[in-house]
Amino acid sequence: MKRTLISALLLISAAAMPALAQEPETVDNSAYILTPKAPDTPRINGAKVYGVRPGADFLYRIPATGVRPMSFAAKGLPKGLKLDASTGIITGKVKKAGTYKVTLTATNALGSTEREFTVKVGDRIALTPPMGWNSWNCWGNSVSQEKVMISARAMLEKGLADYGWSYINIDDGWQGLRGGKYNAIQPNSKFADMKELADFLHSNGLKLGIYSGPWVATYAAHIGTSCDSPDGKYKMVEDGIVDEFFKLDRSKMKRDSLWFFGEYSFARQDARQWADWGVDYLKYDWNPTDPWWLRDMRDALLATGRDIVYSISNSSKLAMGPALGKNAECWRTTGDIRDNWDSIYKIGFEGQDKWAGFKCPGNWPDADMLVVGKVGWGPKTHWTKLTADEQYTHITLWSILASPLLIGCDMGELDDFTLSLLCNSEVIDVNQDALGIQGARQEGDDKHAIYVKPLEDGSMAVAMFNFTGEPLKMGFQPVKLGLIGEQTVRDLWRQEDIAKVRQTDRWESEVAPHGTVFLKFYPGCQNVKLKGFCRNK
Repeated sequence: MKRTLISALLLISAAAMPALAQEPETVDNSAYILTPKAPDTPRINGAKVYGVRPGADFLYRIPATGVRPMSFAAKGLPKGLKLDASTGIITGKVKKAGTYKVTLTATNALGSTEREFTVKVGDRIALTPPMGWNSWNCWGNSVSQEKVMISARAMLEKGLADYGWSYINIDDGWQGLRGGKYNAIQPNSKFADMKELADFLHSNGLKLGIYSGPWVATYAAHIGTSCDSPDGKYKMVEDGIVDEFFKLDRSKMKRDSLWFFGEYSFARQDARQWADWGVDYLKYDWNPTDPWWLRDMRDALLATGRDIVYSISNSSKLAMGPALGKNAECWRTTGDIRDNWDSIYKIGFEGQDKWAGFKCPGNWPDADMLVVGKVGWGPKTHWTKLTADEQYTHITLWSILASPLLIGCDMGELDDFTLSLLCNSEVIDVNQDALGIQGARQEGDDKHAIYVKPLEDGSMAVAMFNFTGEPLKMGFQPVKLGLIGEQTVRDLWRQEDIAKVRQTDRWESEVAPHGTVFLKFYPGCQNVKLKGFCRNK
């Protein structure tokens, strides 16, 4: 009996070895790094516009790279805001609605730089796509406060906050039972103190996000925002079929049997609790989305007086577009992303174009989280299955689409290549452009696509994508994009000018398999008087 057991264990161990060998401990993509290191002199990055509602808490960290120590200044701040000159964090409240033009300055021992910045105080927030991190694609339901803190510290220590990354979003898995001051959902034992977590983030210029949904139970089978009992007692808890973290025991009941709307909404109780903690972002998850439950939580969030970005998940349908645009800042357009080419292709190239008419500052159709770095959906992670070229395509497409950028990997294990993907100021600038236009497909077929996006300064972002398994020569004439006169061609990933072309010249480049070339043509659409006949060859 003992020998048989040992033999069986050896067979199991041997059978597991090939699978383990398929998951490398490290992946070296350093040869594929294109983004140059930031200069030691100061450079201000990120969005050039920020929205806040009158009387709401304002929190903005000036994202700047360069050698520390660094000091900051802000000329023209509206009344009620103040700047910490040593950290670059702007806080306060502005009571009077209006548009305020501000000049930001960053200075270190090597120099000084300025950047124009606009504060818009009105009824719209999230005037550029939110940028941050979400726990689901690496930790799944195994998320904990300790893991969230690791990601927050990495955001600061590895320099991502210096490029405008700011949200630290907890996905499904934090919820315990109802209670506290409002009879709202309280955290389970994996989260010791939500207020303390929020305070830490805010003190460093970062923001806290949280997750819920209007069903009786969420997708991961924790309690939701509605309940069949007016006192907020959930039958799965009363029946004792939950684990120590109050997650449904799925061996005793199917989780989808709890995916229904309870008779009583606790949206107002939950929203007030989140506001007290200092939550800045809510991912609210159910399918199909509907106007009633959409407005139910929207009204609850507005009633708190706190600016909380309202992000709807998942698989929103086009018929819901007007209601989503009126009530939410972000909404997921597809199901969950995975770290493979098929998922990137279907979500990015097949699922987004129809939403272009709904995208504008304050409204961001969302192509889902980024699957670069180490992902895994918890508790174990693995290096993304996307090739280096596919990762460039992933970030480039999300950038030109003006999709929210939410990192989905284990932030504690970011390698140099992944950092180079996430810390390219010029690629981020396209995503954060103040016009808020979604890049449009100029041309394409089953082998390739060319996307274009007009930018606020008049220049044009152009992304060429190769869908095939072989290198592909691609190109176009600038005049076909509406660009008149000589243009400078800038490689955004390499951050360098690479050519000058006339409007009727054909510009071409070879694009790697499943890869991309990401460009900016400037000065773009010029304000000049044309003479004679402009022949369009």
